[in-house]
Amino acid sequence: MDDLKQYLDIIFAAGAYKVIISSPAAKSEAVRKIVVEKKKDKFQISKYTEKQVFHENIAFEAIVERCCELTGGKYRQVNGLSPAGEHIILISKKGACSYKVKKTANDAVTVKSAHNRKKNYILREGMKIEPLIDMGVFTKDGRVISSMYDKYKQINRFIEILDDEISGQNLEKINVIDFGCGKSYLTFVVYYYLTEVRGLAVNMIGLDLKADVIEKCSAAAKKYGYSGLRFELGDINGYAAPFEVDAVITLHACDTATDYALYNAVQWDAKMIFSVPCCQHELCGQMNPQNLSILSRYGIIKERFSALATDAVRANLLQYCGYKTQLLEFVDFEHTPKNILIRAVKRPIPAKVRQKYLEEAQDLMKEFSFSPTLYALIVRGTPGSARL
Repeated sequence: MDDLKQYLDIIFAAGAYKVIISSPAAKSEAVRKIVVEKKKDKFQISKYTEKQVFHENIAFEAIVERCCELTGGKYRQVNGLSPAGEHIILISKKGACSYKVKKTANDAVTVKSAHNRKKNYILREGMKIEPLIDMGVFTKDGRVISSMYDKYKQINRFIEILDDEISGQNLEKINVIDFGCGKSYLTFVVYYYLTEVRGLAVNMIGLDLKADVIEKCSAAAKKYGYSGLRFELGDINGYAAPFEVDAVITLHACDTATDYALYNAVQWDAKMIFSVPCCQHELCGQMNPQNLSILSRYGIIKERFSALATDAVRANLLQYCGYKTQLLEFVDFEHTPKNILIRAVKRPIPAKVRQKYLEEAQDLMKEFSFSPTLYALIVRGTPGSARL
């Protein structure tokens, strides 16, 4: 029942506008199916027998509990339709639940109601997420601590960006490397999301240079029972992946450490890259514009422009390497100016298009006398050549 409730939590958190409960466990069950539909200020539950239909109205806050009551022990399947796709829960005779999401052609459907003004998070209050409790984001009973609400939103935003891509792929297992994992609370949250929310078999490595951090994180993984997550002491530059890499995560790797992480991800032909850069100092020190000296005259403008230029070049170089790349807002600018996340997904890109991305990066580099580390690694082949 706990698994069923958690999966229903996920479905309604994804903005489900219709849920169908079907496949009665017993032939004697009078109600053959149950349809739950979102109305303006409530959910309407319709129970269908062979000849009749019975209606019931339920408040938003009580819908998950009510669906649990209606489903548990009585039905074998739940299908939920949301803007993200079709959510499917299958329930075995012993009550074990499995969960998956399928993209549908109805992805663009939205439901307009006053309730939609309240954000539906993937990691919802009430979920038992031990890392968030240890971070001080959740209380022991799974409620968000008011002073940590901004952090809660930031974490959910990161998970949403992962989910936008991962939910659309037909994955059963995933191999992940997290470069520069640090204290790794977000690493643990990502592991929770992949295993508990997406139901994937996960093999994940957190990599950091500090031995005490690795020791503490390894102990925490054991405490949480995260058997597919381990931590290793190592450098981003030149790290040898022990498996075929599906996803690379790098959060706040300082300055050129991000470049080495991206380069490694390209070398491994990783399917997905999620990177939040930090402290982009390299190009700020090199910046010497040929025609636009105004951009280097004022310190704060020079610093911010060079940081934006750094990520623009990185994005174009990833496109050149065959990755559909987006620069996304990670957190509101009011909280930090370092609010860009690079999401890159392996896609077939025509050679002419890839070359155009490279030339755009080269034009920017020429104008401002930039010589980025990632360009040297990928294009000049220092210290190796990317697998293009």
